Amino acid sequence: QVTLVESEGGSVQPGESLRLSCTNTGVDVARFCMGWFRQVPGKEREGVATIHSEGESYVNYGEFVKGRFSISKDNTAKSIYLQMNNLKEDDTAMYYCALQPVNYSGYCSRAVDFFRFWGHGTQVTVSS
Repeated sequence: QVTLVESEGGSVQPGESLRLSCTNTGVDVARFCMGWFRQVPGKEREGVATIHSEGESYVNYGEFVKGRFSISKDNTAKSIYLQMNNLKEDDTAMYYCALQPVNYSGYCSRAVDFFRFWGHGTQVTVSS
């Protein structure tokens, strides 16, 4: 079974940076999509960024984080990372990691219902 464990989030001030990591501590998956999602109370979960196991050229960002956030992966470590720069108060949310085994090469969806396996989430708070 896939088990996703996110690193601790944190509290930062606007303009600061934070890096999240997510590791699959369960069974290996040969080919997959992984991604970061976020959710605030009362709103739907939204896709922040996704990446395919076969290449960092296959990354898919939400418009609201382009140029500020960067997703990367380390297949050996079974991990993905989210580097968040120039954080804004609107970035405050619970951040979730997700994984979906796939049988294709290419871009991964940022749709919530595309992903089967989820982490428990980690809180990121941006406040002055």
